[in-house]
Amino acid sequence: MRAMQGLQNTGLPFMKMHGLGNDFVIVDARASAARISPALARGIGHRQFGVGFDQLAVIENGRSDAHLVFYNSDGSTSAACGNATRCIARFLMEESDRSDLTLTTERGTLYAKDAGDGLTSVNMGHPQLNWNEVPLSEEVDTLELPIEGAPTATGMGNPHCTFFVDDAEAIPLTEFGSRYEHDPLYPERTNVQIAQIIGPDHIRMRVWERGVGITLASGSSSCATAVAAARRGLTGRKVQIELDGGTIWIDWRDDGVWMTGPTCHVFSGTLTPEFLESLE
Repeated sequence: MRAMQGLQNTGLPFMKMHGLGNDFVIVDARASAARISPALARGIGHRQFGVGFDQLAVIENGRSDAHLVFYNSDGSTSAACGNATRCIARFLMEESDRSDLTLTTERGTLYAKDAGDGLTSVNMGHPQLNWNEVPLSEEVDTLELPIEGAPTATGMGNPHCTFFVDDAEAIPLTEFGSRYEHDPLYPERTNVQIAQIIGPDHIRMRVWERGVGITLASGSSSCATAVAAARRGLTGRKVQIELDGGTIWIDWRDDGVWMTGPTCHVFSGTLTPEFLESLE
C-alpha cells in the first residue's frame, strides 16, 4: 500500500515552522486526502533523506477550529506538542483574522490566543500529577521518584521526568537523556528535562524528547518543568524558562498551564511524488 494514498501525482504540500528552534513539519489535511503513516513520518523526519523535524503535526477538521495529530521523528505518536500547537495556532489565527481559537488534540481541548508583540499563548490544560495519569508503571510519589537524582514526574498529555541540578550545562545530555527515556518506571518512555533554578521566577532548562533526542526547545517539557519546580517550592507558578533555542514563559493558573512564546513560519513546500513513492 502506498504511503500516501491519492497524492502520487500531485505531491504533498507542507509548512516548515519552529518555536524557539523546536522545528516542525506541518501538514494541512483539512481539504486533502493526506494520511500519515509511521513510515511516512520517519521518512519526512530524516534530516538527510527527508525534510527533518522534531515533530510532525497534521491539521485535521474537527468539532473545534481544528484537530491536531502529532508524530515524533521515529514514527511514534504523541498526544501533545506545545510548541507545534503554538505554531499552528498562529497560522490559523492569521488565516482567519482572529485573535483566539480552540483546538483539540488527543490531550483534550486547548485554547490559544494572540499574546501581542508576535507572541502566541496556548493553555496546555491541567497537569497530570497522579502516578497512573503520567503514567508510571507503579504507584510512587511523583514529586520525588525512586530514581537516582529524585526527579519529578509530570504528565502534560505526554510523560515527563524533570531533574533539578546545580549546573544544567555540566550534564552530558545525550547519554543522560537516552538512559532515562527508557527507565522501567515509564512504560510509555518519557521526555527528560535537566533544570537549573536561576531565581524564584527563572529556570534554565535543557531537554531530551522521547522518540527524537536533544531538541532546542519543548513546550510540554517547559510546562512540566514549571509545574515540577512550583510543586517542590523552588519557584512560583509563573516562570521564565531559558532553553537552548530561546525564552518561553509559563504560567500555571487555576484553569491550566499557559505557555507563551514566539513562532516562525520558515517556508512552505511540496513533497514530490518521487519521494512519497520511495517510502512504499
